[in-house]
Amino acid sequence: MAKPAKPSYRCAECGHGVAKWLGRCPECQAWGTLSEVGVPRAALTKISAGLPSVPARPIAEVDVESAKARKTGVSELDRVLGGGLVPGAVVLLAGEPGVGKSTLLLEVAYRWAARDGEYGPTLYVTGEESAGQVRLRAERTGNVHASMFLAAENDISALLGHVDAVKPGMLVVDSVQTMASPEVDGTPGGVTQVRAVTAALVSLAKERGLPVLLVGHVTKDGSIAGPRVLEHLVDVVLHFEGDRHSTLRMLRGIKNRFGPADEVGCFELVDSGIVGVTDPSGLFLNKRDVGVAGTAVTVAVDGKRALPGELQALVAKSPLGTPRRAVSGLDSARVAMVLAVLERRGGIKLGDSDVYTATVGGMKITEPAADLAIALSVATAARDVALPADLVVLGEVGLAGEVRRVSGVRARLAEAMRLGFTKALIPPDCGEVPDGMQIRIVPDLGSAMNNLSVLR
Repeated sequence: MAKPAKPSYRCAECGHGVAKWLGRCPECQAWGTLSEVGVPRAALTKISAGLPSVPARPIAEVDVESAKARKTGVSELDRVLGGGLVPGAVVLLAGEPGVGKSTLLLEVAYRWAARDGEYGPTLYVTGEESAGQVRLRAERTGNVHASMFLAAENDISALLGHVDAVKPGMLVVDSVQTMASPEVDGTPGGVTQVRAVTAALVSLAKERGLPVLLVGHVTKDGSIAGPRVLEHLVDVVLHFEGDRHSTLRMLRGIKNRFGPADEVGCFELVDSGIVGVTDPSGLFLNKRDVGVAGTAVTVAVDGKRALPGELQALVAKSPLGTPRRAVSGLDSARVAMVLAVLERRGGIKLGDSDVYTATVGGMKITEPAADLAIALSVATAARDVALPADLVVLGEVGLAGEVRRVSGVRARLAEAMRLGFTKALIPPDCGEVPDGMQIRIVPDLGSAMNNLSVLR
C-alpha cells in the first residue's frame, strides 16, 4: 500500500521543497521563505465520488414543516429565538456563574414537558450537580412534571444511552464543559473534549430532529470558554447576563441561524424561580412629578426594544489635584469625550470638579444616542437646575459640538409617549415623529444649553 503523502515545506522564492521546516532555504539561501504546503494535487485526483446520503431535490420540493419553530412556553426566550425552538437546533446558553442559566433551562424543560406529550418528554442531563440537587431546585421553583426525566452523567456515551431509552422531545445538557468522551484524549473542559462532545451532540440533534439546549461556561473576561469552533458548530448562541445585586436578567442573542441575532429578552430572578418581564420600560426610571437637578431621561434601543432610562450626574468641587471621573452603567470613554465637548463647546467648567455619572436600575447604555442626555445631566448638575420631568432627550454629540441624528427616533418617542413623556429634544433631520409630543430641534450643544431656561 502506498504511504499517505506527508506535509512538506516549499520555498516561496525558488520553489524548492523539503521535508521539514528550515529557517533558510538550502537551494537559494533565502531566509524565512519556507512555508507549509498541503497534500499534493496528484493525491486529490485519486478521490472517487461516493453515494450521497440524501439525493438533491429542487428547492421548491423541500419540506419546510419540519423546520418550523415550536414555542417553548417561555415568551421572552421565544422572542430571542425568533419564535421558538426549531427541531434539530442546538442552542448554546452562556453566562457567568450564578446568573440563573440552570434555573431558566429548568423552567423551559418544565414548560415543554407540560404540553401533555405534544412534543414528547424532556431529558435534563446534569454534569455539575447531583440529581437530588436538581430535584430540590425544581420543587422550590415549582418545575416538577411526570414527563421530565433527569440524569446525572459526565460521559457522552451514557448520555446517548439515556436519549435512546427516554426518546425525548428536547434535551438539556448542563453543561457541555463537564461532558467527556472516552474515545478522545484530554480532560473534561479541554479544547479536544469540548470539540468532540459538541460535535457528537450536534450530530445527534440533526440526525433525530431533536432540539438540544447546552449550558456553556464563560471566562473571566466574559467570553465563552472553550474553542471558538464551539460557537460555529451550534445554531444559536445566547448570552445570559445580569448584576448580582439586581434581580434583572437580560438574555441577548449573539448568533441565530433561524431568526434575528440582535433581540433581547428580559427576566426577573425571584425566590420562586425566574419570570419573564414583557414590559421592562419602567424598570429604569424613577417615578417623580418634578424634575431633579442632574437627571435626564433618554431612550436606548437594545435589540429591537426601545427602553427609556434615566441618567444621573453629580458635580462637586474636588479636593484632589486630579478630579475624579466615576462612571456606572455607561461607556467611560464616551462619557470622557462628552465631558470634554461640554467644557469646550458648552461653557461648563469641570476642570476642578469631581463628576459622577450613572444609570438607574442597573441599565447599561453604550450607544451614542445617549450623548446629549449625558451632557445635559452633567450641565444641570453643575448649574443646579432641573429639566422637566416629562422631557426626553435624544442625540449623538460630535467633537465639534454638533448634535447628530440617531436611528429609530419615531419608535423611541412612541415608547416615551406611552410612559407619559410629552416633550423631547431631538437632533435635526430625524424624519417623522409621533403626533402629540412637543418637539424642539437642537442642531448643536449650544442650542441645547440655551433651551434649559426655556424648558423649565
